[in-house]
Amino acid sequence: MQNILNFIEANKDNHLSQLIEFLKFKSISTNPEFKEDIKNCANWLSENMKLAGLENVKQFSEYGNPLIYAEWLRAGENKPTVLFYGHYDVQPVDPIELWNSPPFEPTIKDGKIFARVTADDKGQVFTHIKAVEAYLKTNGNLPINVKFIIEGEEESGGEAIEEFIHKHSEIISCDYVMISDTEWYDGGNVKNAQPSICYSLRGIAVAEITLTGPNRDLHSGTYGGAIDNPINTLCWMIAQLHDKYGRITIPHFYDDVIELNDQERTNISNLPFNLEDYKEDLKINEVNGEIGYSTIERATARPTLDINGIYGGYIEKGHKSIIPSQASAKISMRIVANQDFKKIIELFKVHLQNLTPPTMKLSIKGEQGGNPVITSLDSKAIKACTLALKNAFDKEVVYMREGGSIPIVELFQSKLNAPAVMMGLGLSTDNIHSPNENFSLRNFFGGIKASALFLDEIGK
Repeated sequence: MQNILNFIEANKDNHLSQLIEFLKFKSISTNPEFKEDIKNCANWLSENMKLAGLENVKQFSEYGNPLIYAEWLRAGENKPTVLFYGHYDVQPVDPIELWNSPPFEPTIKDGKIFARVTADDKGQVFTHIKAVEAYLKTNGNLPINVKFIIEGEEESGGEAIEEFIHKHSEIISCDYVMISDTEWYDGGNVKNAQPSICYSLRGIAVAEITLTGPNRDLHSGTYGGAIDNPINTLCWMIAQLHDKYGRITIPHFYDDVIELNDQERTNISNLPFNLEDYKEDLKINEVNGEIGYSTIERATARPTLDINGIYGGYIEKGHKSIIPSQASAKISMRIVANQDFKKIIELFKVHLQNLTPPTMKLSIKGEQGGNPVITSLDSKAIKACTLALKNAFDKEVVYMREGGSIPIVELFQSKLNAPAVMMGLGLSTDNIHSPNENFSLRNFFGGIKASALFLDEIGK
């Protein structure tokens, strides 16, 4: 193993120069004007993967922007196969005037490389390619079988890879999926950042509800007190969705929830989180939520129901004394393992129908969502990743749940039946999707070592 690490150390300048070339492509997937840049970036990356020693490198372009596939499968059937996932497309750079250096002219300053998509996700996915290269150019082989699938539409919906997975899951069949597109946990202070493994993501269920009362807006003086006001009624219905303990009141909503075990709660309590800093950052006097859980547990490991927007009646300048005909609200529910978003939406609809008084007509539309993801901390891949990160960065590793959703991870797990490992290398100060996006060179070089150590450990 030492010869692999020596190769990585000796080639730091070469790896950095290649990353700089990779970052120069304006591979913006949300704007059709950059189609040629997307194509050129995919071609460059494909060639780089071939030079790294990966085999059967090909592009699938029939579903949208090119999906890049590569493999090395000579380790044998008795060795595990790991699929590495990432994306080479980028977010737009606006507002351009807030960048301190041109977004596609990588600039190194203060131990960081500044450019669009350094941390999200070119820099992170590139660490795995360079780790594989270190093995193949040093030993001529790998301790495991590897596959890569790198997409060009993650920042614009990811429809191409979803269709590809549904139609060609056998091509990327594997035992584990490795994803580096997240960040280290720091509790709001980057000085406290620790190598982190995200082992759970919340799912989401969304819907838009509309209450209709009278067939038109009415004079509040003439009709006020005689009929129900849709906004008043909607506010009352929304207020019924939580009890005084912060729990969601939808019957059977919690039936499938897997509760946190003692080890998980200990892991969460060990995260470098400071409640006072959290409140100061948000300029709030106090936190609130479901009773019996900490702030981090509420935000990452418990189901939620939130009103994302509410509208109806007259909202322009001045005053208009009416009883509106309609009132609407957009609602999202974050769900956790083992909940299913389709089941949750049905429970939500039934509950709203039961709450609706006979004075109102209820309509619900826009129902959609995605399911949560959880990987057992006893997974061989997570244990291997833990040792790899600890040895590469000489820091203790923390385990975290993410309150948001990454739909592709759930799709990998459901279609491939392969546990996902999210080995993030980013930091909270990376400014992803914002001007002056950057990536720590320490984390870039350390990420290559961590990926190489992971390959060694998972192959034992």
